[in-house]
Amino acid sequence: MMRTLITAAVLALSTVAGTASADTLLVERAASKPDTAIPARGQSMDQVRASFGEPAQRMEPRGGQKRQWPTINRWVYPQFVVYFEKSRVIDVVATQANATEIGPKPPVL
Repeated sequence: MMRTLITAAVLALSTVAGTASADTLLVERAASKPDTAIPARGQSMDQVRASFGEPAQRMEPRGGQKRQWPTINRWVYPQFVVYFEKSRVIDVVATQANATEIGPKPPVL
C-alpha cells in the first residue's frame, strides 16, 4: 500500500515537473551568471552612465514626499532597469529577453 502511494506521488511530481520545464523563466536566467555586466549596488549615477552610457529612458522619480521616503530614480536600459535611491544604485532588475520568457510586468509609469 505504502509503495503504491509513493509510486503515485513520484509519477505526479514528474508530470508536474515535465510541464513546468517547458517554460523559460526569467528567474532562472537572472539566477545564472549574467551574459553582460550590470551595475553594482552602491555605484553612483555618474559611474553607471560612464560604464553603460545614457539610459534608453529615465522614468519619473518616485517618493521623496517625506524625509523617511527617499527619492527613487529608475533608468531603463535594454537588458535591465536600474533603481537608484537618491543617486546610488540599490537594485538592478533584468528585463524580459523575448516574448516567450515569463518575466516581470512592465514598469509602472
